[in-house]
Amino acid sequence: MLDRLRTEPAPGFWTTTGRPALRWICTPLGFLTTIYGLNVVAWGGMIFLLMCNAAPAMCHPDCDSPDSSRQKWIEIDSQILNALFCVTGFGLAPWRVRDTYLWTLWRLGRSERSRQNGLTRLAEIHKKWFICPTAPGDVLPIVQTSIETEHMHADPSPTPEWKMDVVVWGNMLNTVFQICLALCMWTMNRFNRPSWTTGLFVCLACLVVAVAGIVMWLEERRINKFHQAVSGVIEKPNLGLQSSRQTNQLSDSPRGC
Repeated sequence: MLDRLRTEPAPGFWTTTGRPALRWICTPLGFLTTIYGLNVVAWGGMIFLLMCNAAPAMCHPDCDSPDSSRQKWIEIDSQILNALFCVTGFGLAPWRVRDTYLWTLWRLGRSERSRQNGLTRLAEIHKKWFICPTAPGDVLPIVQTSIETEHMHADPSPTPEWKMDVVVWGNMLNTVFQICLALCMWTMNRFNRPSWTTGLFVCLACLVVAVAGIVMWLEERRINKFHQAVSGVIEKPNLGLQSSRQTNQLSDSPRGC
């Protein structure tokens, strides 16, 4: 059995990543997310090419002329991208406001109980990547050996609290900057709108949500690696115990002359 495990090839990219990704894309949420991402990439790439003057034929009579096809399509692309960003900026606003309210209870609560309740609820909502310092460790109900017991009670180190601040306010500021961008795009036209407003609010909105996303991704990866390491430590004694039992069975079996 040990020889078979040693010679078994490692799973390939399709098994570990490709197949789960394809299954997720086939779900309703995965399909809509994929369509949304493709639209952002396509329209964002088009406006990037237009800004780089990749289509000289559209610069008639001049590239900076308001009547040129280049300027008209830049405005069209900007409005479409603004609408796409509003889907997430406004669609996730209720949950972001809820997290901000809980953050206010946690950081600005008058009593210790309200502050603890705010942190506990935030930890429950973001349990995939946040380990609350006061949360008890999850214990599996089935215990077989002393080694398993030791590792089953182990938990990853608590997540620093400042990371919750970064995530909550990164998501909330993304909605705030998206509101500013939408107001500039919808209340002014391309003739009287300052050019710096669009670039400023787009950069700020993308920056804050990217920082929040990176923090969550790094913490979730750290927690997953910890659980994988614990699972590997638990499986090794079981494998050794099983192989020793098989060896004893073979030694106890009758042998021919």
